[in-house]
Amino acid sequence: MLSAFVNSLKIPDLRRRILLTLALVFICRFVANVPTPGVNMSELQKIFAGMADSNERGFLAFADLFSGGALQRFAVGALGIMPYISASIILQLMTAVVPGLERLAREGDVGRQKISQYTRYLTLAICAIQAFGASWVALHPEQLFGAAAFGRQVVPPEIAGIGFRLMTVLTMTTGTMVIMWLGEQISQKGIGNGISIIITVNIVSRLPQALAVAFEKYA
Repeated sequence: MLSAFVNSLKIPDLRRRILLTLALVFICRFVANVPTPGVNMSELQKIFAGMADSNERGFLAFADLFSGGALQRFAVGALGIMPYISASIILQLMTAVVPGLERLAREGDVGRQKISQYTRYLTLAICAIQAFGASWVALHPEQLFGAAAFGRQVVPPEIAGIGFRLMTVLTMTTGTMVIMWLGEQISQKGIGNGISIIITVNIVSRLPQALAVAFEKYA
């Protein structure tokens, strides 16, 4: 396997695609590690630590896995690629019941390009809704995180307001759209399916922490 990888680097076009894919994946991971402005990271980490001690994480841990830890850091890319996947599924389901979309699907490449454009628009809408919800959670963490969040302020009082909400919607929506674009670039100019590669890398990036937690819990 290693020899096959080394041999692939000797082919100029394939080497360029591999290096481009690695560079774009690095950018995706960078976006997943840049915190949203205005969030008190130390307080947020204490909340997650408190939830881990009480085994209350559940769905949040599952969502954080697919975002590659970005959700736990309330990062710019905290929404990850999931809004795009949700939009794709919705459009695929609607294609079977909406005559106009069904006609587009039968028009070949031109129709598929239009459906892809609609998917991006729907992704943008889903991102805005989810990012607004994330801003609400940051302002009222006890509503979602329960007892672990009582008495803690994830957002400083002086900036907690409509400005923080709008900034969160803008940054998180931009983060997801950038990740979506990077995934498309990997598919077109890199190797493999870009969306699948991003999801895989996000999951793999959480394995060391998951193994450490499992070792501490069961060792």
